[in-house]
Amino acid sequence: MKYKAAIFDLDGTLIDSLADLGDSANEMLASYGFPAHTIEEYRYFVGNGSRKLIERCLPQDKSKDSSLVDEALARYKACYDKNLVHKTKCYAGIDEMLQALQEKNIPLGICTNKHQSAADEVCQKLLSGHSFVEIIGDRPGLPRKPDPKKVLAIAAKMGVKPEEVAYFGDTSVDMETARNAGFLPVGVTWGFRPRKELVETGAKVLLDKPMELFAHLEF
Repeated sequence: MKYKAAIFDLDGTLIDSLADLGDSANEMLASYGFPAHTIEEYRYFVGNGSRKLIERCLPQDKSKDSSLVDEALARYKACYDKNLVHKTKCYAGIDEMLQALQEKNIPLGICTNKHQSAADEVCQKLLSGHSFVEIIGDRPGLPRKPDPKKVLAIAAKMGVKPEEVAYFGDTSVDMETARNAGFLPVGVTWGFRPRKELVETGAKVLLDKPMELFAHLEF
């Protein structure tokens, strides 16, 4: 099978952002006097959008208070706006992989559950050397992954069929998204979640390094 397009998750797939996400959430928690979490704990708090991150990191007895969650989410976003690329960087080999795909005239897209304004700014700061057909983050009116609506919209804009798309991600949410869309699920092992999770949720290809892609798939 020759693939004609590539769509990527962002956090944990193209960029290593865990420290900035965790630091920002901990700064928000500190503003309330709530206990902080380790950066390692945030590996399992992120992945389902900013609101879900806040619900997971707040004390359990506070996480069901929707008005508090709304307020805490706003505080978190303000903290994260200051920290977007403080420690965040692209994973080693990502620039080379994206460049190699572009040299083959493969259209690229990004679909993330990160809120849209943060996704746009991070991509502008760290991935501006690459051209993406569309970058879709968490925005009103569109369901979050693993619902396939957003990734299918990107594929339609690219003019490719679902079975012609390779979708790359580092979590179960990403593998489920790819399966729901009819894409090839490609799991990356350098991200936030373990290899076992990717295998168990349907990864058909596993990459330990970005440039291994071209040994596994034809574009």
